[in-house]
Amino acid sequence: MTMPSTPALHTLENPAEFIARHIGLSPEDEALMLAAIGAESRRALIEEIVPPGIARRQPMRLPPAVGEAQALAELKALAAGNQVLKSFIGQGYYGTHTPGVILRNVLENPAWYTAYTPYQAEISQGRLEALINFQTMVCDLTAMPIANASLLDEATAAAEAMTLALRMTESTSRRFLVAGDTHPQTVEVIQTRAAPLDIEVVLTDSPQAWSKALAGDYFAALAQYPGTDGRIRDFSADAIQAHARQAAFIVATDLLALTLLTPPGEWGADIVVGSSQRLGMPMGAGGPHAAFMACRDSYKRSLPGRLVGVSLDSQGQPAYRLALQTREQHIRREKATSNICTAQVLPAVIASMYAVYHGPQGLERIAQRVASYTAILAQGLTTLGHSVADHGAFDTLCLHTGRATRALAARAVSLGANLRLHSPESLCIALDETTTRADIELLWRIFAAPGQALPQFAAFEAGVALRIPAALRRRSHFLTHPVFHRHHAETSMLRYIRRLSDKDLALDRSMIPLGSCTMKLNATSEMIPITWPEFAHIHPFAPSEQLAGYRQLDAQLRAWLSEATGYAGISLQPNAGSQGEYAGLLAIRAFHAAQGQGQRDICLIPSSAHGTNPASAQMVGLEVVVTACDAQGNVDLTDLAAKCVQYSERLSCVMITYPSTHGVFEPQVEALCALVHQHGGRVYVDGANMNAMVGIAAPGEFGGDVSHLNLHKTFCIPHGGGGPGVGPVCVVQDLVPFLPGHASTGLVSGVGAVSAAPLGNAAVLPISWMYMRMMGAEGLRRASETAILSANYISCRLQAHYPTLYASASAPGLPARVGHECILDLRGFKATSGVMAEDVAKRLIDYGLHAPTLSFPVPNTLMIEPTESEPLAEIERFIDAMIAIREEIRQIESGDAAREGNLLKNAPHTAEQLLAAAWPHGYSREQAAFPVPVLRHAKYWPPVARIDNVHGDRNLFCSCIPLNEY
Repeated sequence: MTMPSTPALHTLENPAEFIARHIGLSPEDEALMLAAIGAESRRALIEEIVPPGIARRQPMRLPPAVGEAQALAELKALAAGNQVLKSFIGQGYYGTHTPGVILRNVLENPAWYTAYTPYQAEISQGRLEALINFQTMVCDLTAMPIANASLLDEATAAAEAMTLALRMTESTSRRFLVAGDTHPQTVEVIQTRAAPLDIEVVLTDSPQAWSKALAGDYFAALAQYPGTDGRIRDFSADAIQAHARQAAFIVATDLLALTLLTPPGEWGADIVVGSSQRLGMPMGAGGPHAAFMACRDSYKRSLPGRLVGVSLDSQGQPAYRLALQTREQHIRREKATSNICTAQVLPAVIASMYAVYHGPQGLERIAQRVASYTAILAQGLTTLGHSVADHGAFDTLCLHTGRATRALAARAVSLGANLRLHSPESLCIALDETTTRADIELLWRIFAAPGQALPQFAAFEAGVALRIPAALRRRSHFLTHPVFHRHHAETSMLRYIRRLSDKDLALDRSMIPLGSCTMKLNATSEMIPITWPEFAHIHPFAPSEQLAGYRQLDAQLRAWLSEATGYAGISLQPNAGSQGEYAGLLAIRAFHAAQGQGQRDICLIPSSAHGTNPASAQMVGLEVVVTACDAQGNVDLTDLAAKCVQYSERLSCVMITYPSTHGVFEPQVEALCALVHQHGGRVYVDGANMNAMVGIAAPGEFGGDVSHLNLHKTFCIPHGGGGPGVGPVCVVQDLVPFLPGHASTGLVSGVGAVSAAPLGNAAVLPISWMYMRMMGAEGLRRASETAILSANYISCRLQAHYPTLYASASAPGLPARVGHECILDLRGFKATSGVMAEDVAKRLIDYGLHAPTLSFPVPNTLMIEPTESEPLAEIERFIDAMIAIREEIRQIESGDAAREGNLLKNAPHTAEQLLAAAWPHGYSREQAAFPVPVLRHAKYWPPVARIDNVHGDRNLFCSCIPLNEY
């Protein structure tokens, strides 16, 4: 009997297997779509769309693609380069226990991490409720009347507080006081932010200098409470003194400490900032963590970041939404005072769930334990003969260690612990939720002389006096809302998390076709490493040799991204796209100053640009001049040339988005870059649409000088409901010296630090590393090409129903094409039927679909971006829904359906409405709930009806709803 021969080995080993799993289209799907749009092949389509002058000159030089198992193995080996010691460094970063029910059901749950920013409030009620819990928690703990829904990190929040105070106070001063015991990274980011705004930062190096400065001239003062060295000071008189000078008093604080300390809102603070990291979010070498800002009520309409508020839906029921959205930079543009357009929603959700799970008694118990261990440690160190600063303490002690300082720090490392080198003659020790008795004994051992007997815990079993000053002990209640008292049992908590996630529509349920936002697959294999201890439990300011794995990951990822972009240098420090933009413009300004061209302060920005562009330019002290676009949405080169001539001596840069915000590869981009360079300016290419270019074109090759990338768009870091993000800044060779630096690493660059941690949101970088490692050069290029194919297929299939704006032909006789996104023009429906783009967006909810980008960049349009991850079946489901909705509009146009009270105007329809005894509408319940047959088998039920936005802004309410309102 002849045995069958085995297949060729190469057919059994497929290192590129992940590519087919990431890209949703099969070869058969691709062939069908190409035939529908009239293109011979995917590559031929790209050649039609992408101008030949910008095509890549050479392929990306990346390692060949590998499968998921091999990539994980390689990353595990890289992670092993990190050393996870017990860190007692503090400085705003602490060990914490993430409760298992939150770890598994939030941080590791795609229902939470694949959600988008909750602009469509009706399908975001779960994460909005979690965020309003976060705001309530912050308000209660700080005793401030209003708080936002998170910021990027404590240092940037402090910088935002500085500029908020500058806007809101009546003082005419430009001086900003900072207490010397503020966290060093906060001081560094403040100094970076202040320099281009002509703000003088006065850093006081002692309590005496602080007191003297408070008697002088300034518009605001910032104090750390408790201080970075553990000191707890009474700032109530200082706040009064600042107010007497029409200045604001800002406090950077610790939420866990505030369970025991008198909150700043009770002694006169105007703005309170900090980080919620220690409420359940691992240190992760610096991020992502949810910062917060709380402020006095009169500041609320200038409060940066997002704010969740309460309104009513069309049925009169309470519902959550993003409030006061006109404050956002996308709307305010060059009038914006902040470019913050992202938050840290997923970490904020974790912090809020941590508070819900533990409740006020649980949080206070954790804080009491930390404070008690701190007092015990201090007494033990005193008995060992060490001098412990006696200025009160919650979790941090500062010891004068003189000449023995470095030897003690080294001894600690040899015994598996990190202490903080506070000065050449002092060490700090910070305790946290994870501290154990064994840790305290280890610390005593580190500081004990050879042969010296260690203190015994038995002496402290009866309790020990806390080192918190009696006058500053908290007496007010906090977290009084029932939500913080009902879910302490894991069963209840599990069901609460599930109930909230069921209210939301995330990528795990549906295509999210948002233009310019690239909601693609966040593969499970990419997500797994973020909770590995080697990545999760590293302190950002641990000794550099302990972060060798992170340094290698940083170097590899930067090299790969350089290949993708064509740039010479990259920094991964910016922890959001907005921060990457900001860092890039800082680099341009610093370059001009170094060339003796500091007068170059004009930034040209096309009218089609992203709203963050003019906002970022404003933040670095540039004057924004808007240039025109033509009827096809392209930059008007004639107008641009005239502006370049007009401002030639002052031209700093031009900011463009490529492909454009209209989804078009503008053919004249090389000429644009050459024109700006001719007048001494630099070209900033916004990387928001990089998903259309990876492997196809490189901005660093076709004339760009600077770009930021959105790793949370193009390179698979999930949006997390509105953050975390990473926004690397990429530059050409002569701008490399002006990339962000960080004093803690010894790299002090021309622009300073833009984020609190040297590697920004370091803990999520493994996601992008895994994506690029598994895709390789060919996979990444195919992803870009597939995204472009899918956008053109949708545009083609819907052209008989909705015109596509800005579609263009690359040559006579060729079909009109778009880039990776298309803009559907709904403007004509207002006259024919009264239907607006918003009505279509809300009706899509009844079809179980997330709306595309609404009314941006053109009012009353929908901008659609299908990613390469979407299978054809889901794309067809979206197309079928849009065609069905067009038929519903025709019913209105023909008079068969009313102009008011129709399917679109009443959308979305809740189960409660459909089950009500009365049905006052001129269409059936079936038409409302099941407009297409497939919904009978898989239906998403919106938890609320259409929300009244105007009511929410006129009646601003931004904390938990009383239960009797449900």
